[in-house]
Amino acid sequence: MLIARVIGDVVATQKHASHQGRKALLVQPLHLDGSDRGTAVVALDAVDAGIGDRVLLVTEGYSAMTGVGRPNSPIDMAVIGVIDSIHLDDPPSPSS
Repeated sequence: MLIARVIGDVVATQKHASHQGRKALLVQPLHLDGSDRGTAVVALDAVDAGIGDRVLLVTEGYSAMTGVGRPNSPIDMAVIGVIDSIHLDDPPSPSS
């Protein structure tokens, strides 16, 4: 799973029948500090995320398929959660 930011919607006039009724999003994977991690990807949306939302992205076929309720569908990535906040603990000091 990855943290990502929704940066756009994908409009498709033709898509696989199993994708009907699902919104496709353009999402930018992120590092924990919020900086971009690699290139943007297309993911099916299972949680009604919108542009600007930080989201949880699954990047493995079976998890993506079941995450959007479409088993046996050609899906590699899916948005399965909207992230409200992230809290990181300070790393322990070397003297600890």
